[in-house]
Amino acid sequence: MTTRRIRRTTGAAATAAAFSLAAACSAPTGGSDAGTGGGGSAESVVIGVSTEPDTLNPLLGYGKDGNSKIFDGLLARDADLKLKPALAKALPEIADDGRTYTYTLRPGVEFSDGEPLTAEDVVYTYRTVLDDKTNNAAKSELDAVKEVRADGGDKVVFTLKYPYAAFAARTVLPVVPEHIAGKQDPNTGAFNTEPIGTGPYVLTGWSKGEKLTFKANPDYWGGAPKVKKLTMAIIADDDVRATRLRSGDLDGATLPPNLAATFKNDDDRTTYQATTYDFRAVTLPTANKVTGDTAIRRALDLAVDRKAMVDKILDGAGRPAYGPLPLDDPWYTKDVERPQDLAEAEKILDRDGWKSGKDGIRAKDGARATFTLYYPSGDKVRQDHALAYASDAKKAGIDVKVEGATWEVIEPRMGKDAVLAGFGSTGDPDFGLYTLLHSSLAGDGFNNMARYDNPAVDEALDTGRRSQDPEDRKAAYDDLQRALVKNPGYTFLTHIDHLYVLADRWEGLTTQVEPHEHGFASGPWWNAEDWQPKK
Repeated sequence: MTTRRIRRTTGAAATAAAFSLAAACSAPTGGSDAGTGGGGSAESVVIGVSTEPDTLNPLLGYGKDGNSKIFDGLLARDADLKLKPALAKALPEIADDGRTYTYTLRPGVEFSDGEPLTAEDVVYTYRTVLDDKTNNAAKSELDAVKEVRADGGDKVVFTLKYPYAAFAARTVLPVVPEHIAGKQDPNTGAFNTEPIGTGPYVLTGWSKGEKLTFKANPDYWGGAPKVKKLTMAIIADDDVRATRLRSGDLDGATLPPNLAATFKNDDDRTTYQATTYDFRAVTLPTANKVTGDTAIRRALDLAVDRKAMVDKILDGAGRPAYGPLPLDDPWYTKDVERPQDLAEAEKILDRDGWKSGKDGIRAKDGARATFTLYYPSGDKVRQDHALAYASDAKKAGIDVKVEGATWEVIEPRMGKDAVLAGFGSTGDPDFGLYTLLHSSLAGDGFNNMARYDNPAVDEALDTGRRSQDPEDRKAAYDDLQRALVKNPGYTFLTHIDHLYVLADRWEGLTTQVEPHEHGFASGPWWNAEDWQPKK
């Protein structure tokens, strides 16, 4: 998979950004942030992102895939996603046929409150995440861990229940200070919004729904960042984000393809395009009489025109999704690719007793082939996917009613109503597929949103997680992807590239191959601590 693609915009000059975020339509100069590096300064950056985290506590899942600005893990990933030492001074020593991992801590690392990092902090972090009392929906990702213990002041030893080929990549999990977090309830404590870490930046303020502000950690073990102030402006609406970027209120933003294209004639900004594991799919809940029907699922899978979605909705910035893994991933099974085939979709429905009515909508046993599909309001890309999906479905005689709503409205309905959802994790296939598909996680928050239950898929997931043999793992994930064609619990639509537009004042910017989650941890600012001002 291509690790980064950067497209430089050209054309007319743009206004340099300034930094007031006190209100949604704040002026491009002045305001509370203007005196701290605004007006084109390379020492302050304001980024517009679409969402904010629920918590900044790694014990509850924040930053679990790395790149947190506040925290560090034992390991980190470079621009090519290769693992490299972070809080550990080297990659782990592996023994006992892959059941023991030993990490030696980097000497001299301190938390931002001046207290030293110890092995006990690492032990506390992992034990708390794995504690059943901790509300961490991602704890199944550490299922292999049997025990974690300190060996002296600078060594941490993990003992696994079974060899887990991907375990080292799980240790990008951020480490928290026991002397602070250990005195609080991890689910409700102040640490959730007032975190202390070892990372390159320190949180200085969080106005919910508006912005998070960070200052550079002058004592960061990796060297003090040149960008002294980092602000993440929370702007859910794509159009508003683009408008504020154009006005100079933002230095950069994540944007959908149609809005990123409006900056192509801009000399002072650069557009960055990152390939991703991020896909859009429609959940097909098993509890719904229509979406739980295998014939309906298969027909929808064949009715959808994925290529048209890539061309028209993403303006080519993406790829068709025939499953959860992208086309160029080494674990992808190439024989699952399938074109739109309305004739075959109609045959499947006819054979299963879904007969077309006078209005063209099918019915079976008195039930019409109709269901509601929700998408999060303000997300134009998901809205367009949902509308295109409904249009394709209607050609096969299935009526999909599209509705936009907030997540507060959508979440209670996920068990019975379809959702235009987004998922995808970088790295090992276990990372994204297990939580998406394993029946043991059905209905566990946003895990397995479709309540998918397929014994063949469960078996493949368990084999892929527990086997050390690359060929056995590849065969298991091949079986999984083929099983999803026969009984899709989701209609996979597209893998989308992430597009970012950023003022052209820094050097050292790159993109990584990105997961679904982006904005805070990804984008060209994934390594903001390494940026250098342009001379």
